[in-house]
Amino acid sequence: MNTEIVWMPGHELADKIRARDISPTEAVTAVLERLEKVEPAINAFVTVTADAALAGAKVAEQALLDPKADLGPLHGVPITVKDLCDTASVRTTYGSKSFTDHIPERDAVTWSRLKSAGAILIGKTTTPEFGMLGVTDSQLTGRTSTPWATTHTSGGSSGGAAASVASGVAPFAWGSDGGGSIRVPAACCGVVGLKASMGRFPVQTPWESVGTDGPLTRNVRDAALLMSVAVGPDARDPLSLPWTSDDWVGATIGASLNGMRIAYSPDFGTADVDHEVRQIVELALADLRSGGAVVEQVDLNLPDPVSYFQAFWTPAFADELGDDLLSGAADSSTVHPMMLEMARQGQQLGALEYYRTTMRTRGEISNGFAEVFDSFDILVTPTMPVTAFPHPGREAGPTEINGKPVSHPATDFHRLTEPPSHAGLPAITVPCGFSAEGLPVGIQFIGPRHADAATLRAAAAYESLTEWSLRRPPV
Repeated sequence: MNTEIVWMPGHELADKIRARDISPTEAVTAVLERLEKVEPAINAFVTVTADAALAGAKVAEQALLDPKADLGPLHGVPITVKDLCDTASVRTTYGSKSFTDHIPERDAVTWSRLKSAGAILIGKTTTPEFGMLGVTDSQLTGRTSTPWATTHTSGGSSGGAAASVASGVAPFAWGSDGGGSIRVPAACCGVVGLKASMGRFPVQTPWESVGTDGPLTRNVRDAALLMSVAVGPDARDPLSLPWTSDDWVGATIGASLNGMRIAYSPDFGTADVDHEVRQIVELALADLRSGGAVVEQVDLNLPDPVSYFQAFWTPAFADELGDDLLSGAADSSTVHPMMLEMARQGQQLGALEYYRTTMRTRGEISNGFAEVFDSFDILVTPTMPVTAFPHPGREAGPTEINGKPVSHPATDFHRLTEPPSHAGLPAITVPCGFSAEGLPVGIQFIGPRHADAATLRAAAAYESLTEWSLRRPPV
């Protein structure tokens, strides 16, 4: 196995492939060998497309021989794609036994753009059924682990994506995020995870205003590179944003914090954050200040994220699982019990309560953040109130924090990622340290709406001041 290729940043690998210093076959082979080595420990893949990837690498090599070939920015670079994202002619299960043999006829919009840019699919990564849990655990694939401690969860729902890129299986992973499904697993696995502004990446579901696709990488510049390829409007998404002149990659090169006004909230005023996590994040604030930023702790006025989660998302759980499962007419033993519990809550939710949640409460969330951005450029928080935790089983999350019981284990650890999603804000997590157990901790950078370039710039500037992103897991 060529470990230099395995751990090379994606943008560097793309440059070396275009310069013919590394061939696409060498890159794909190195990544597939790494996958074979680590997969038994992390369980990050539903489907591995080794033969197709090697064949694609050969085609990419032939293109390199043609001086007139129009090579995309990802030409010949390996990538993994979460199994919620449709990939034409490649099995896509959505983490469900009901779709074990499902093969889509067309690509999702964002994947079609990444593929057109030259990326080579290595495989589809694990997700809980329909992406509806914060841990990657399903009857179809079992549990996915963080490579830093395989007894612990990778988070979810992009858990396979995070675990794969953290383990050196491709420099790029493509995931999706509604209330933290990129950022939570990225924090659990010690990588970078980006949720762009609402509408920046087009989605397939008309009027979807919270969930979106996005990148998981080992550095901020690579996330910006994938963003530069996948953004832009699509007629099938009426909320997708128009093209802009923003240079996403350029925002990360030579980035500086000098003069930046950064607000810090340890908990949004609603979360109990593990003492060690908070301490590590507050050490990162010193790095921000040393880079020239002005950092000030602020109080936010936000609705309780867990109550909001229950009222906003549980009807979607009920819709995904369907009446037959919830009534007992179909076998529910293949579904995670926490998903059933939340779906049944969704069945009982009244239309008026749901309307108030989506309109009034969501407006309160947006207004709470807007008050902060009246005076600050960026807001930072811990990405999660805890580090990766032992595989939780039925509870689907940690049952206590700082020795205190958690009322809703399956959702509580999303307290810090859920609110910015529903305000439509760009947010990115970057590694900022490790616990005494050797588990990674993430710091979340949140920007004003549509300020994706500024958010990337702040995250890249912080990353350049530390070496946390250079650590490698023991698998």
